[in-house]
Amino acid sequence: MNLPTLTYDAATDRAREECGVFGVRGADEAAVLCAFGLHALQHRGQEACGITSYNEGRFHSERHLGLVGDHFTDPKRLAGLAGAVAIGHVRYSTSGGAVLRNVQPLYADVRGGGVALAHNGNLTNARALREELTNQGAIFQSTSDTEVILQLAAKSRKTKAVDRLIAALRQVEGAFALVAMTNDKLVGARDPLGIRPLVMGKLDGAVIFASETCALDMIGATFLREVEPGEMVIATDEGIESRRYAPAVPARPCAFEYIYFARPDSVIDGISVYEARKRMGRRLAEEAPADIDVVVPVPDSGMAAALGFAEAIGKPFDLGIIRAHFAGRTFIQPTQAKRDLGVRRKHSANASVLKGQRVLLVDDSIVRGTTSKKIVAMVREAGAKEVHMRSACPPITHPDFYGIDMPMREELMAASHDPERMRAMLEADSLGFLSVEGLYWAVRGEARNDARPQLADHYFTGDYPTRLADRDRSQSDKETQLSFLVDA
Repeated sequence: MNLPTLTYDAATDRAREECGVFGVRGADEAAVLCAFGLHALQHRGQEACGITSYNEGRFHSERHLGLVGDHFTDPKRLAGLAGAVAIGHVRYSTSGGAVLRNVQPLYADVRGGGVALAHNGNLTNARALREELTNQGAIFQSTSDTEVILQLAAKSRKTKAVDRLIAALRQVEGAFALVAMTNDKLVGARDPLGIRPLVMGKLDGAVIFASETCALDMIGATFLREVEPGEMVIATDEGIESRRYAPAVPARPCAFEYIYFARPDSVIDGISVYEARKRMGRRLAEEAPADIDVVVPVPDSGMAAALGFAEAIGKPFDLGIIRAHFAGRTFIQPTQAKRDLGVRRKHSANASVLKGQRVLLVDDSIVRGTTSKKIVAMVREAGAKEVHMRSACPPITHPDFYGIDMPMREELMAASHDPERMRAMLEADSLGFLSVEGLYWAVRGEARNDARPQLADHYFTGDYPTRLADRDRSQSDKETQLSFLVDA
């Protein structure tokens, strides 16, 4: 499936990234490096993890629900993933449910040998392709759209594995960054618009692919370059080959990678994520100022923007909200009355900072507003004299279809309410958002602002960078059904 699903975590009111990928070839104990790389990418997916390796004619795979540290710290388990090549995956389930059969990497025996694949993103025509393949006799083992790529590759009449994979990628639409492996190759590929990130590095002769540079840093690898949009990079014993499977077009990297998803110590397109977020805060202070005493981040994603805001206005930056890092993602809530405790399970007010102060809260974004409202109330209860709310990104008015788990449009607070109505609903003394222009200034920086490329900014503008075939067909089916009911 390609439409946003019910895996959105309403308790945290956060949009969620689907997953992160990692691959290594040419290293002793490649699976160990893969486990470390996945640990660095854990923020991109916490529902499931998996590693597949290849050694002496056999593929070895371990896939589990849960965190990397829960499953890939046992030396015996890692020893079972022998070989000098391995790929891995951490996952959220925006496409397909959170069940073991959907955990990646996925593996298939195809003509010419086995292929393992791990994929970050979402295909916007996967439903149509899946139906076509099923009608032709294909048997799917998962509900993930990642398997569509494997099925298309298996169906191809090309003789070489890389050519079959290229044939598959030329049929899919949407956003993806993937790593794949055969018995003699490691492959990294990125969608034609570069919506999802993928970087390449090296470590003592080994080739590395990863969703973010922080994973390279984790294992001591050297950053080489970004995999280009529409490019496939193939690593073999003979070296590295680059093949372009799609025409070069202007890139559209995801704006939310800079706002929220990427780790702050990562670098995307030569831009420090941390510095970009600080610039968001600085620009936000110019666009939505307030007469306040202290700037307080909503942890952890609001930290850098809040620091930039505080520096811009010369006011103290302090930790008025403390995050419980071991709260976990799920919680038994036996009664409706106790569900409001969810926000307090993850955030606690620091009254010593808040009491008697005019507080300005900075968060990375406001999605439905449910958690923001509870945080505003919690800060008031801790004794704040005033509570002002600022979002370090523009109002989110449109859902995503490229691998970010986000509510449908009618559930997005900014889609149906103006800022003043939103302020009243949040019960804040004031509310402000970064502008779209301010976001571009912050992401690309002052020196690069004149030559900035277009981002995938559809969350705020409705300008989707690709065709949304499955969504459009779904809407058409609903309209046809409604027309039938009316006519009847």
